[in-house]
Amino acid sequence: MKSLEADEVALKILHTADWHLGRSFRSFADEDEKKLTRGRIEAVDKVLGVAESYSVNAVLCAGDLFDEPAPPEMWWRELLRLFERRRWTDRPVFLLPGNHDPLEPNSIWAEDHPFRRALPRWVHVIDRDDYEFSLSEEAVLYAAPCRSQAGADDLALRLPKREAGDNRIRIGLVHGSTFDMTDYQTNFPISKEAAERQGLTYLAIGDTHAFREYPPKACPTVYPSAPEATNFGEKDTGFVAVVFFPRHGRPPIIQKEKVSRWCWRDEYCGSLDELEALYREDLKDCVLRLTLGMEVSLSELERVEAILEELKGNEAAHGKAGMLQIDRTNLELSVEDVGGFEEGLPDVLKSVVNRLQELASGNDDEAPVARTALYHLYRTIREASQ
Repeated sequence: MKSLEADEVALKILHTADWHLGRSFRSFADEDEKKLTRGRIEAVDKVLGVAESYSVNAVLCAGDLFDEPAPPEMWWRELLRLFERRRWTDRPVFLLPGNHDPLEPNSIWAEDHPFRRALPRWVHVIDRDDYEFSLSEEAVLYAAPCRSQAGADDLALRLPKREAGDNRIRIGLVHGSTFDMTDYQTNFPISKEAAERQGLTYLAIGDTHAFREYPPKACPTVYPSAPEATNFGEKDTGFVAVVFFPRHGRPPIIQKEKVSRWCWRDEYCGSLDELEALYREDLKDCVLRLTLGMEVSLSELERVEAILEELKGNEAAHGKAGMLQIDRTNLELSVEDVGGFEEGLPDVLKSVVNRLQELASGNDDEAPVARTALYHLYRTIREASQ
């Protein structure tokens, strides 16, 4: 932005999408699920903070702001609270129904819904197929909402085309998946040529959770990404787009701004050394899914368990990782290195150890149970001798 003087900028907007407020994370423990659901509201707070820091002229929210059409009250109450704290008067916010939260008679977007009735005057719901809003003498917004959770319409091609002599900045706001592009979906497909065909200066869309910018630069089509990831494997999430529109017909300048807290990582450790290296990293803001695939001795297994406990935390101490899921399926105890610890034990316990060793060496269903029992017996004996 150093290349543009203030008087050269005709308009500044913040483009965001896919908040998915109220999304559940049932594969996580209760406390971790609460962290993730609260994190989505916290991310929206950051989004609005970025809008303030850049003094944007408008905020465009491109659909799937809630995870369902009629979310629980706690989620829309919290969003209202974020709006009420701002007390904006000259910075309109536009809320677009997406395919997760479509414009339906009994949805949160219905005119008689308490959320809709309580919205500040500067927050506008896109509730018409031919929505138009004059952002300034130099810029206009066109938008079309999703009216169902699935559809085959190209909502971008419903927006009006540029007429001869119209030199305004023309911004489109829709929700859907760009087709003819990598990884597209068929739900509300949007042509990659829609922005150019309709004569738009910028097409703001939501749906894909990754930050993506598609050509041509003269009229780009942009996904700002979800402000927080919703699952493992999502790439390039956690951003908003701050867009500067120069005067004199020059193309918009798009600035990618990070707003997320949580980093989702899927890690595989095939040795104790790899686990030790991961343990030394800063993981406090990490949602970590850890798969263990290693064979360890009893003493090494004890170290593995100590690391996992510190990563996960307990009632008395926070975990080193923000959140942790562990797959121990391929964590194996080496039965070749379990001898010796039974020395000094009563004969009956020695016989138990020997029998467990035999079972642990086998290939049947009893082997994993025997290895686990050996480990717990080993720890119990060590703790009793200390």
